[in-house]
Order: sequence, then structure tokens, then C-alpha cells
Amino acid sequence: MASPLRFRRSTERWTDDRIKRDLLASLDETFGAQLLTPHYAAPAGYEASRFEMDNGDLALFLRADDGEAAFWLGNTETPSALWRTEKYTFDEVPYPVARWAQRELLADLEVEAPWLAAYDHLSWFFLPVLFSKDGRHSSREFFRDHAMGFPDADRDEALGFYEEFLSTGALDDHRYEMASKLGTSPQVDPVRMASAMSEFTAAKLLVDAGYAVTPEIAVTTGHSLDFRAESPNGGESPLVEVTRPRPPTRRQASTPVAALRETAETKVSGQLDKHGGGAVLFVDCSSFRDDEWAAVAGERPDVRHRPAVVFRARPSGRVEAYSKGSVPLDLGGAVEWI
Repeated sequence: MASPLRFRRSTERWTDDRIKRDLLASLDETFGAQLLTPHYAAPAGYEASRFEMDNGDLALFLRADDGEAAFWLGNTETPSALWRTEKYTFDEVPYPVARWAQRELLADLEVEAPWLAAYDHLSWFFLPVLFSKDGRHSSREFFRDHAMGFPDADRDEALGFYEEFLSTGALDDHRYEMASKLGTSPQVDPVRMASAMSEFTAAKLLVDAGYAVTPEIAVTTGHSLDFRAESPNGGESPLVEVTRPRPPTRRQASTPVAALRETAETKVSGQLDKHGGGAVLFVDCSSFRDDEWAAVAGERPDVRHRPAVVFRARPSGRVEAYSKGSVPLDLGGAVEWI
């Protein structure tokens, strides 16, 4: 399984003849390829090439006029002339290079999936996955056909929910790390992908409450917990771990409460037990239908860990929750306590 889209940087000199010989000919022999004019002019100081393959693959190539660097970005097989090059994320290459490549890809998305391109920040944020070699079809299908994990919601409601949050820029500095959580498998796995979106939902809840979030906090056990929530007033910055139970309609558990407890116990007996306590467990029940959540809300069961916040978000922005133990977070108006 290929990773999310990244640049390769070459420090060798590239001429028109070499591009045709070492890049175009290699791609054409394997897939059938054309060398085309890009949608947008190259940034100042660069010349741009665009390769389109018969199987739908795409590659972009920028070479600097001074010959000091060239950048390749593609969701296709990398030509052998670039095998020994290092990989870089969008944030690790010069800004004009990243900006040009992203404009080029977003123009393609407007043609291929206009319903998704309409959500500007979400499309930009997930570009490394939406154009990845293995995950470009599955990620778009998940967004299109599975309402990003919300039951009884349509596509646009779900996309609008995450667009509103991502537009705040709260996760921009962690874009590649967070977008990669969606995965680049060629198969759609709605359960796993919805679980990845739970981290975005939890981050939204924290940001709405006034916290800054930093993902993937390494702890002494060798694990990483999902977030550190940093208070704007310089107070305590607790760690947060997120889990998402599958509703009983999709697992062996016979009731919503049993489904909740089973999933929480798996998380608690693993990472949180080894961590030794102190982290807040967020249990995201956003996959539960109204009747399933009503059963949980009516009983407000324990989840074998304290402190914990059990919540359910809806695409409207409404979040209902209850807590167990002394939660070191002031979630204020971000949730409706039940």
C-alpha cells in the first residue's frame, strides 16, 4: 500500500531531452503516457511538465531554471531515474512549488469530483490522500457514499461539518499527519475510516471549547496518545485518547451500551492501562443512530476509565455528552451535557 502523496526532490540537472528519455519514455512503456501542458504556469524560476497515463495516473515535474533542484509529484510508478531521491511533504518543499502543485491537483478535482472540490479547505487538507496512488478512489468514495461516518446524514451535511472545522486552520500545521490517518488502502473500510474521522471530531470539540490541539503525543510507554489539549490561559494541558464504538447493528454486541463498553474496554486495557492513567478518554458515539444513542444517554454507563467523556456529534454541529470522573477540561459551550 502506497503512502499519501509526497514530492521527490532531485539535485541532478534535467533537460528537455532527459525528461523525455528518463521520465516520459519510462512511463509510456509501462502505462502509456502523454507529456502535456499543465493547467497553470510554473512558478517563477521553474519549468513545469505534466504527465497523464492511460490508466488515470498523474505526475507533475518542476525543474529549476538554475538546475539546482527538480521536484516530482505523482500517484504512479516512480521512474527509475528518481528512485534514489528523498521524499518530502507539501510543507517541506518551497512554498511556490507546493502552491503550484496543489493548484494543479485542485483543478483536476474540480473536474473529477466537483461535489468535493466545492469544500475548499477540506479538499486542500486531504489532497495527499485524495490523490494518493492507492487511496484516491477509496477516500473519495468514503466521502461521497458514507457521509464520513455519520448515520442518517447526507454527504453535504457531513462535508460541511468538517469543512467548517478545518477552515479554522486549527490542524493546518499537522495536515499531513492528520490527513494520513484516513489511510491509502484501495478498499473502502467504512469502520476504520470513520474511526479516523473521530479524531477530527474530537479535535473540533476541543477547539470549539477554546483549546489548541497537538496530535500524536509520544509517552514513555512507547505509545502515542491522540492529542494534547493546550489551554489558552496557560493552565493544565491534559492528554486525550479517542475511541469510536461500532453500533450494535454492525457488531456482535447486542445493545448500544454493550457496544460502548466493549470498545472502551479494548482501548483501556491497551494503551491507557500501559500509560498508567492521567489521560482523558473520549468515546465518540457519532456512528450511533438516534435510538441507539438514546439508550446510552438514558443509562450513561461507565467505560472502565476515568476521566472520560462520552459524546455524540451530529453534522448540524450539535454535540451531546456526559462525563465520568473529574475531567480536567472545560468543554463549556462545545457540548450539551446530559
